[in-house]
Amino acid sequence: MTLRITVDTDSSTAPYEQLRAQIAERARSGALPVGYKLPTVRGLAQELGLAANTVAKAYKSLEADGVIETRGRNGTFVAAAGDAAERLAASAAAAYAAEAKRLGLTRASAASAVTDALRAAYGA
Repeated sequence: MTLRITVDTDSSTAPYEQLRAQIAERARSGALPVGYKLPTVRGLAQELGLAANTVAKAYKSLEADGVIETRGRNGTFVAAAGDAAERLAASAAAAYAAEAKRLGLTRASAASAVTDALRAAYGA
């Protein structure tokens, strides 16, 4: 199995974000299975013609999101991303609910704000 990442240098999206999004999508879809060993930062940077710092920034963001995990000298692997993403989303939702209540919003107003935000993020 190969990673098959492409970076469009003419895109308005930053290369690190293109890299981050492609790895995250493949991990979440199962195209990159849990436990799949990713290339080293330097190796992937060389393969894609990117600066090592660009790949490192993408990996750091993916690790913060729970999509990948670094196991020291053993390398970087795809983590059980769905579980981590769901935990992070549940935590964010709980924080939002507490803040909405503190602000005195009704349940309907708070839900409406979430619906609007989701519509903006995912499109109508």
